[in-house]
Amino acid sequence: MNFLYFILTGAGLLLASPFIFLRALISSSFRDQIKKRTAGARSLPKLNNTLWIHASSVGEVRLAKTLIEGLFKEGESRPIALSTFTPTGYALAKEEKLPNVFMLPLDFPIWLNLVFDRIQPSQLVLIEAEIWPCLLRQCKTRGIPVIQVNGRVSEKSVQRYGKFPAFFLWMVESIDSFSMRSQTDADRILQLGVAKEKVLVSGNIKFDVNYIPTEGSSRQELKTAGMVLVFGSTRPGEEGPIMEALVALQKELPNLIGVIAPRHMQRCREVEDLIREFKVDYTLLSQIYDLSDWKGSILLVDSLGKLNSFYKCATVVYVGGGFNPRFGGHNILEPAGLGKPVLFGKYMNNFEEEAKLLLQSGGGIQMQSEEELHPLLKRLLNDSEERLKLGQSAEKTVKGNSGALRRNIELIRSKQLA
Repeated sequence: MNFLYFILTGAGLLLASPFIFLRALISSSFRDQIKKRTAGARSLPKLNNTLWIHASSVGEVRLAKTLIEGLFKEGESRPIALSTFTPTGYALAKEEKLPNVFMLPLDFPIWLNLVFDRIQPSQLVLIEAEIWPCLLRQCKTRGIPVIQVNGRVSEKSVQRYGKFPAFFLWMVESIDSFSMRSQTDADRILQLGVAKEKVLVSGNIKFDVNYIPTEGSSRQELKTAGMVLVFGSTRPGEEGPIMEALVALQKELPNLIGVIAPRHMQRCREVEDLIREFKVDYTLLSQIYDLSDWKGSILLVDSLGKLNSFYKCATVVYVGGGFNPRFGGHNILEPAGLGKPVLFGKYMNNFEEEAKLLLQSGGGIQMQSEEELHPLLKRLLNDSEERLKLGQSAEKTVKGNSGALRRNIELIRSKQLA
């Protein structure tokens, strides 16, 4: 199976190389990404006995930050290296000044061997759903223990991997422990054939994240006596209904401020074009030097890592990605942890357990269609008592489900090489 995977991967890279070359010629950001990916860990100092943590994108990096801080607080003495897969994850990890950050190279021995030689890992921790066959086979060959923490498996993944069970089991053979975030995720990984003794439910580390943003300068904080609607992690197809609702609400509530934060920064130009169609004024966050003096009504967040500071001052929060099963929703615990009423869509397959808990506690509202957005927002903006009740329930839910961080740290310690 190893030989077949490497042959197929190598052939795929050869076939894709002309397209990669052409895109690199056209896009400077893609060239920079290729440069970082091929460099791997070469920019890092030579390390030894390293705890290697891999987190794919922004959400996993935020979780990795909590895990790293917890590890150091509990006396972790090994150097820690953090790899990411996406450019946004890498940018956030660097911005947060996390230790020894690098982009994971392509899943092929030529590049991965250089990483292993550079950081000399004694343990690999995978965050959530990151499974790379060559990376895992290299760990097996070198006798490096592997743990998946905050593990999640969607129903879609079960269906996909279920068609090739032998391939899936070959991929994950090197993982010693699957620390799953919920019983549902544990049941799904067992359904795929993973041995029962390897699987445990430790809870969701996202409930342990400190969602209160780091105090910045006063000019970085939004100051207003009015109400603020924050639309976070929006996806294609959502900004139209958002703008319709926002424009209608601002006619009724002139002091209402709307903050729109697309999930991916590269979509900001597209969202700008859409906002212009409504013939209303808006401001890009990157164009504001002193946010505390800003007097506008619509703010488009085109800077990475700023969303939580807007959640903090929000009256009501809508979290995007829930009206398309392909996206599967985004992190509703960030505003919930700050005691904010949270609205989200019906497709929350990436945050099933979180959505279920918030709904059960009365801390969140799940919509079945975008048409519900305007009447729901109008109701909440006009009912301070309901907002308070929702926010308190949301915060209580997050605090009441904490504890997974300590359990996963204990697991990491118990599985490290002697």
